[in-house]
Amino acid sequence: MLSEPRSGRLAAWGNGLLAGLVSPDDAVVAIVGDDAVHRVEGLPGETAAVGLTLALGRLRSLGVTGLRVALPAPGHPLGLSGPPEFNARALEAEEAVVCHGAALGLVPEVYEAGPSGDVHVEVVWHVLPVREAPPADVPSLGEAERELAEALREATEVLSGLDLAGSGPVAEAAIDAYRARAERGREVLAPGYPPRAVRVLELAQRVGLLVSLAYENGHGGAVSSAEMRARGEALRPVERTGRRAQVAAYNAYVEELERGVR
Repeated sequence: MLSEPRSGRLAAWGNGLLAGLVSPDDAVVAIVGDDAVHRVEGLPGETAAVGLTLALGRLRSLGVTGLRVALPAPGHPLGLSGPPEFNARALEAEEAVVCHGAALGLVPEVYEAGPSGDVHVEVVWHVLPVREAPPADVPSLGEAERELAEALREATEVLSGLDLAGSGPVAEAAIDAYRARAERGREVLAPGYPPRAVRVLELAQRVGLLVSLAYENGHGGAVSSAEMRARGEALRPVERTGRRAQVAAYNAYVEELERGVR
């Protein structure tokens, strides 16, 4: 969770476009980010892959009024509603976008080429049918915000208690560097999202960063297999809470649509 998931960028800026708050060009630039190009394959009415601009316009014409995010993990189909074929593809990619207003979903497939330091990344979004049903395990923004406050405390305690390299000043320095990069880059969410969603997403990313540091910065004091298992068991619910909150933030636009706020 050190960077935005591609599904988050597609949903957020696609929603901004559907709301008429950003231009197609600005939406595409934000969605593509540092990748070379994004294409969409399997759109109804199209026999070949098309660019994002055409794809987003076609989705609107098919009745799509909003886009949701799914961030599933093994044993946790977060944001998914089926059918099994779509869920399996989304689980393999660890992310997906689900349309509101049409029974369609998009799963990214990432292709990389080129030497180290100059990797060329292309993304193909595969459009697949989805089941029109409530997404699995997605909290409201209010629920997510309350859960995150506790998760942040738990993550900090776990890191300190296990004497990990990702605790203390090392973690704070990484968080400060991450925040500086984010402030120099694009907005956290596209225009049109409520301030609470921005706040929840920022906190979810902070929790995710702490969890990533715990897993990526060596074993620290946790040198035995038992201690490593303890670390994983302690961090797993924290990581799940962070992902749930991230999905809630990205899906806040559709949540407001369903409540009739928009």
